[in-house]
Amino acid sequence: MSKEKIFWTGNEMVPRAAIMAGCRFFAGYPITPSSEIAAIAAELLPKYGGTFIQMEDEIAAMGAIIGASLAGAKTITATSGPGFSLKMENLGFACITEVPCVIVNVMRGGPSTGLPTAPAQADLMQAKWGTHGDHPIIVSAPSTLLEVYMEVIRAFNMSEKYRVPVIVLIDEILGHMSEGVVLPEPEEIEIVDRQKPTVPPEEYCTYDTSFGDVPPMAAYFEGYRFHTTGLNHDKTGFPTTNPAVCHADEVRMERKITANIADIESFEEIDTNDADILLVTFGSTARSARVAMLEAQQAGVKIGLFRPITVWPFPLEHLRKYRHSIKAAIVPEMNLGQMIGEVEKALGPDIPIYGVQKTGGVPIEPEEITQKIMEVK
Repeated sequence: MSKEKIFWTGNEMVPRAAIMAGCRFFAGYPITPSSEIAAIAAELLPKYGGTFIQMEDEIAAMGAIIGASLAGAKTITATSGPGFSLKMENLGFACITEVPCVIVNVMRGGPSTGLPTAPAQADLMQAKWGTHGDHPIIVSAPSTLLEVYMEVIRAFNMSEKYRVPVIVLIDEILGHMSEGVVLPEPEEIEIVDRQKPTVPPEEYCTYDTSFGDVPPMAAYFEGYRFHTTGLNHDKTGFPTTNPAVCHADEVRMERKITANIADIESFEEIDTNDADILLVTFGSTARSARVAMLEAQQAGVKIGLFRPITVWPFPLEHLRKYRHSIKAAIVPEMNLGQMIGEVEKALGPDIPIYGVQKTGGVPIEPEEITQKIMEVK
């Protein structure tokens, strides 16, 4: 017997996936086009023993999920454009204190208040570099509603496993569209929880790397005393200005991501083995790119699609292998050119790379991508 299809929107998927992952705390502030995530979280979380709080603004919401995570909860917030910008300072705090949490950004047009009810993909670089300083981050960009559900769950797993904030980028299209989805059974879904300390409270240090690059994490109110600060710190959590300690700690925080790329990164390759032209795109735009690819193939063009699902860390090495087999690459994205720079970095100067870039709050149509393919072939 086939499983029942559900027809939730992307914004409906997010809180349900969070609850499945074990999330029991949401703090947020309403903002178009993500507000349904908060509304559904407010309805559902209390039924699972969880807590929903509408904070006074997005800054406070980010601070609240950090605090709740330090107290032992799996936490999430959701926002869009201007709200995402406001979260950046506290996002940096979560990075340096290595506090697990999940941030969903339903991208819209910008900058500033921009186009509140229209889609964009212009927060790609902000997700990586929006908060200052060198910092570890994991960012995924699903393309289908099933992927929205699974990537939110995976975001919690990665966050808990590596003690790092994880961002999920969707956009207004994915947030408000619906399509028939068959969800996996709960027993088919892997759930990861943070590693707890195995030493008694008097021996515990919150950044003790003798246990590895990801130190075990105690929760407040469990009998463990530890200091949390946004300043550079030693293994006790108290501030230090020792250059060697600060450098080693920042290198370790990056290393816990870079050394585990194979576990973290995710991508899709379609018909790439004998492709002359490679489409490289992400998120909802990949849906248009897939249609354009099929149309071009029917016209005799050898073309494939490479789609990063984990956009940070960007899958450079996997894309780099095509530099000796393809003749050109095309990068469609709803911005003025953000992913194309990473593609150029991967493929090098000898492969012509063409952008299909569009803002204005309307999606890139398959026909626009097909037109570029026919120009390039």
